[in-house]
Amino acid sequence: MAQFIKIYPENPNEAAILKVVQVLKAGGLIIYPTDTVYGLGCDITHSKALERVAKIKGIKLEKANFSFICHDLSNLSDYVKQIDTATFKILKRSLPGPYTFILPGNNNLPKEFKKKKTVGIRIPDNTIILEIVKQLGNPIVSTSIYDEDEVLEYSTDPELIFEKWQNLVDVVIDGGYGDNQPSTIIDLSESEPVVIREGKGDISIL
Repeated sequence: MAQFIKIYPENPNEAAILKVVQVLKAGGLIIYPTDTVYGLGCDITHSKALERVAKIKGIKLEKANFSFICHDLSNLSDYVKQIDTATFKILKRSLPGPYTFILPGNNNLPKEFKKKKTVGIRIPDNTIILEIVKQLGNPIVSTSIYDEDEVLEYSTDPELIFEKWQNLVDVVIDGGYGDNQPSTIIDLSESEPVVIREGKGDISIL
């Protein structure tokens, strides 16, 4: 059964953050708050954990469109091809924030994602998950637990999330109520930005 760990976004407890990081390093799965909906994630370098996430979502890993949560823009060059100034300016003015940006992937992507030409990048405006990623030292792969067919409380109330997910993951973080609106997805992999999904993030940043 999963651990249920309370962490306050205003001042994340370092011991609690490190406990979550240890779980990730050991191949564990976590559910965590973002600036949009709660997410399900694992260490990007852990193959078995990636397989577990794909299985929970009912998809083949090589077909999965997971996004990567990075601590800041300096992580980008690890997995993204060099981007032009205009693209960088869009990222700079909108992150951290409620966006997922599709960017061209480079050759350093983990082997499970080698065939992918693009990668979704998230830098949420949430101190809890940013601190976890910072302490982990590399991005986590992420997918939202948002389900449009479900009663909204299941996506937003950490205690209800724990009830539903406690036997599927290793840690559920209670970071307070989540939002019920997903991130705005913008494709920046071609010459012109394309809005794939309008969510919480304002598209006037383009």
